[in-house]
Amino acid sequence: MAKFGLSQSIRRVEDPRLLKGGGSYTDDMTVPGQAQGYVLRSPHAHARITGIDAAAAKALPGVLGVWTGADLAAAGLGFMPCLAPVKSADGTPCSDTPRRALAEGVVRHVGDPVAFVVAETIEQARDAAEAISVDYDILPAATDLATATNPGQPQVWASAPNNTCFDWHVGDAANADALIKGAAHVTRLRVVNNRVVVASMEARAALADYDAGRAHWTLSTNTQGSWLVRNILAKNIFNVAPESFRVVTPDVGGGFGMKLFLYPEHVLTCFAARELKRAVKWASERTEAFQSDTHGRDNITIGELALDKDGKFLALRTKNWAGMGAYLNTFAPFIPTGAGTKVLASVYDFQAIHAQVIGVVTNTVPVDAYRGAGRPESNYLVERLIDTAAREMGIDRIDIRRRNMVPSSAMPYVSAMGQRYDSGEFARLMDSALANIDWAGFPARRAEAAKRGKKRGIGLAYYLEATGGSPSENAAVRFADDGFVDVYVGTQSTGQGHETAYAMMTSHELGIPIERIRIRQGDSDSLPDGGGTGGARSLYSEGQAILVTTASVVEKGKRAASEHLEASVADIEFTPKDGRFAVAGTDRGVGIIELAAAQRKRAAAGQEATLLDAQETAEIKAHTFPNGCHVAEVEVDPETGIVAIPRYIVVDDVGHALNPLIVRGQVHGGVTQGIGQALMERTAFDAESGQLLSASFMDYALPRADDLPPIDVDLIEVPCETNPMGVKGAGEAGAVGSPPAVINALVDALADSGVASIDMPATPEAVWKALAAARAA
Repeated sequence: MAKFGLSQSIRRVEDPRLLKGGGSYTDDMTVPGQAQGYVLRSPHAHARITGIDAAAAKALPGVLGVWTGADLAAAGLGFMPCLAPVKSADGTPCSDTPRRALAEGVVRHVGDPVAFVVAETIEQARDAAEAISVDYDILPAATDLATATNPGQPQVWASAPNNTCFDWHVGDAANADALIKGAAHVTRLRVVNNRVVVASMEARAALADYDAGRAHWTLSTNTQGSWLVRNILAKNIFNVAPESFRVVTPDVGGGFGMKLFLYPEHVLTCFAARELKRAVKWASERTEAFQSDTHGRDNITIGELALDKDGKFLALRTKNWAGMGAYLNTFAPFIPTGAGTKVLASVYDFQAIHAQVIGVVTNTVPVDAYRGAGRPESNYLVERLIDTAAREMGIDRIDIRRRNMVPSSAMPYVSAMGQRYDSGEFARLMDSALANIDWAGFPARRAEAAKRGKKRGIGLAYYLEATGGSPSENAAVRFADDGFVDVYVGTQSTGQGHETAYAMMTSHELGIPIERIRIRQGDSDSLPDGGGTGGARSLYSEGQAILVTTASVVEKGKRAASEHLEASVADIEFTPKDGRFAVAGTDRGVGIIELAAAQRKRAAAGQEATLLDAQETAEIKAHTFPNGCHVAEVEVDPETGIVAIPRYIVVDDVGHALNPLIVRGQVHGGVTQGIGQALMERTAFDAESGQLLSASFMDYALPRADDLPPIDVDLIEVPCETNPMGVKGAGEAGAVGSPPAVINALVDALADSGVASIDMPATPEAVWKALAAARAA
């Protein structure tokens, strides 16, 4: 591949390796002499452990060790931390939910780890786990978010009365209350953001090795950032210096937020490796993943939208019950609070907003960040409220949005939630989406569908995303002996195309052909720190780190070129297009790779030399606000409740699109996940036993190819002004805008039958029941 500029739809450079089987994933990795680990999990949602007898298991052939929570406590291992606790409105801290890697005394969800077995083979480890005798005193379980806070419900934690672990508030309550009280119209709506299973293509795995001589671990595992896992293991669990751990993340087959966190299996494999003085490997099975990977969403929210007589938004007030699951996971409290509420104003001009978030613990799998992490939930509420308000007031749903959108002339604009939008042309994007789908021609398409006995609806949703993550990022550029350039990054690709994007940037800045650039990621020993991937932060954060690092390379190169060409540094010029340093006004010059090799040779010979290698840190001073408009058309078969999506249009502003082909692929994936949540994905627990009834793909419906429409993605670039690349982040955008667009379209299809609202997932059964109830009313 020749040298090229930015903004081109270059095919991903990593794809040939991955598609031809050249990927290296955690479960592909082996260490000589490694043993196999297996986790014995609770079959009960809530129970006291009154006894564990592992004698029979330990006596079986090949068994090397069996450990319980008491063993971890005796060894002095710490608790799995929640790194983002919040305070309630009265200043009290959120309830503590102490959790070791193996349950102590009480299990609190089906799948809670109870014992860890290590044997020579995985078959022997499974057999031994079955031989462990655990006595349980079964307790009542609270698994339904809607009722968990009611008086008299089973209590998950004594420290969280009525299963409420925090009651958090933000915004201007007094002003919002007054505006709502005096409003000409108030729309009230209750919406459900259903709990979803992440179900990444690659399940979690871990392989830990321990060097007793150095008291040092090497953990290979599929994460979204090796440094976070390293730091928690060292500081919170084993109470050692971070340098005692090397965490290596190879190729990762999907993350979506779920692989950001420290999990019990990371702790267990590291502990067992130290105890046994040999490597220990664990790999999740799919049903095990349903019961142990963090879940997403799980919110019930009541929203109140106040408007004046002309449909102008005045205030928004929300009350959100956010399911946390059995334990407060790594970032769980932050997701519905600090992350989600920052976009409640969306692209609209409100005078005041107040939000209340009630954290609820239940006897279910813990919930944490899932693609969009709080922002999809907030956008869903706002866009559903707007459609409902338009219908109640008799105002066209396009007009009501247009009346309230923040105009581009108002930029920079500070929202009612205190967020500073540096750029945005919201009405322009909405108009483009309406034109692309031919909104004006929809009545004819609806009439044609009616002739076929189908109900057709159209819906739109304007979304605002807010990127997030670590406030700094690191990068290094190192010139290798084989003529390649290695770029070390602190983020982690889980399928997003980072290798291509970062190579494009490096090539653009240094003039090095992309085929001679290697992106190195996932090794915590390669950089002092890394912020990992999450919050759609990778390009605008790591991109800035690459910019400052390549700039450092150029400055070093000018000094090196002055030595090599025997000229003044002031006379050295660098041309990125050619990747060449030259003496100004002459034909004397040297290519950057040739120069780097010559300087290494000089240094190796003991001569004074300036090496071109550089490592820098970028401070991320401001986050970004990607936004866009989704429009969906649906067709409903009223006899069966089956919903089809014949047309789907997206117009996105992700700022400057470094590689439009990759951006469109990201949006396609996010829209697919949003459609899955809106119409198909249902996480079901048995009301009595707390068993997860949808614990396999036989019972949990992920969208497949024939469930999806063609997804038309148009990009309108409104460059961000808070970073030198003008990028806004794209990784989560599709998942933010798609659920409200689909449900708004579905309600539009059903409205003439008397259905005013429907919750996700709008399965065929749910749609059929809604139509039947409307007919009976």
